[in-house]
Amino acid sequence: MDRDTAEPDADALPGPNAERWVSFHGEHAAPSEYSHEFVWDVTAEADGPFVTDVDGNVLLDFTCHIGAAPLGYNNEKVLGKLREFDLVEPMKIAGQDMYFGSGPDPEDAPFPGSSHLMEQLTDVSSHYGMDTVFLSNSGAEAVENAMKITHDATPAAKYGYAFSGSFHGRTLGTLSVTRSKEVYTRHYPEIAGIRTVPFCDDRGCSSATCECGFFTDGGAGSQLRNALAPEGGHVDPAEIAFLILEPIQGVGGYRFPSEEFMAEVGAVSDEYDIPLVVDEIQSGIGRTGEMWAVDHYPVEPDVIASAKALRVGATISRSDVFPSEKNRLGSTFGGGDVLASMMGSFTLEAIAEHDLLANATDRGRQARELLGDDAPDSVVDVRGKGLMLAVEFDTADRRDAVVAEALERGLLTLGCGKKTIRLLPPLDATEREIELGTSIFLEAVEAADTAAATA
Repeated sequence: MDRDTAEPDADALPGPNAERWVSFHGEHAAPSEYSHEFVWDVTAEADGPFVTDVDGNVLLDFTCHIGAAPLGYNNEKVLGKLREFDLVEPMKIAGQDMYFGSGPDPEDAPFPGSSHLMEQLTDVSSHYGMDTVFLSNSGAEAVENAMKITHDATPAAKYGYAFSGSFHGRTLGTLSVTRSKEVYTRHYPEIAGIRTVPFCDDRGCSSATCECGFFTDGGAGSQLRNALAPEGGHVDPAEIAFLILEPIQGVGGYRFPSEEFMAEVGAVSDEYDIPLVVDEIQSGIGRTGEMWAVDHYPVEPDVIASAKALRVGATISRSDVFPSEKNRLGSTFGGGDVLASMMGSFTLEAIAEHDLLANATDRGRQARELLGDDAPDSVVDVRGKGLMLAVEFDTADRRDAVVAEALERGLLTLGCGKKTIRLLPPLDATEREIELGTSIFLEAVEAADTAAATA
């Protein structure tokens, strides 16, 4: 497949082969969320955002597996380096029980491992004073460990604060701080002491004209600050283990925070020495045009939770936040995935070597201009930072119709929030690919609008 000339070419989806694969998969798989009945043929041609399914359909994937494939499919920026490595068995080891490396000297290793990945992560987080990493298997584990180490670092810990609309994972601990859809959290037990305050987005919300309820009394304070003693509240700041925040909400609808809201969260964290955990599972590793989405805002996080684009889970902080006892953190395969560690390291290298932060910024600006200039009345908002893009519609039905129409035309997209579509092209997306994807997307919007008008 030639990425420079490839175009989507899709018949009715799902095709008969995909239907057989989906049925076969469902015979023994527990019920779970699947956005599309799209079955990637791992033996067929794919390159960057272009991928072939088991029926031979070529699709343009603007989901990047919800950001978990930051450079798309078979990208030479990563795959070229991986080709030099001969696969070994086992590819995953008990990473808290033993180490792995390549060659006699880690400073001159032919292939990077988990030790190098952790060094790279502290390098890209050093502006926050972070020097220590714990690797795990998923984003949920990264968040769980962030909650765990902040509790450990706060001797009087009784409380944790989350924000409305948040999504932090599906384990019981992370569900305790998830505040998006009720379907994720219903009838599951919660960690005691979790409090919730509103999330202020950037659409005109300020301390003087706050509609979300975070700022109170015409700018006299925030719900977060006013809950604290001695500000007039009843919560001792010394008993708060963490504030946990998505710098940009993902599942909750690609909601971008207001500067004033973020400044207030940062100020409360600083003034009362409350650890601030930022969940960068979806927004981190260059997605927004900065390495971390929090880099766009006036806050200083104490812990960063990362995964998806990194291929492994990572909890990043300072050594004084992590527990000193060796047995406080553990995970069978944490830090022991040979291939995933290498891919995470190569991804970070590719971002630096090919200036992909700048590319994400430029291509994101291009996409927002193309989508915004020609958007019909059914589009309420076009927003984004870098290549973390959102198009919000007037109704949820319209949003769902656009997702379906885009798929018919060979463009993969994803819904989020109540009535929003998220677009996540690869970080090295080209000008042509953005033009192609946005053109197909706008055709899908027009088709959905026409169908609604004639219904």
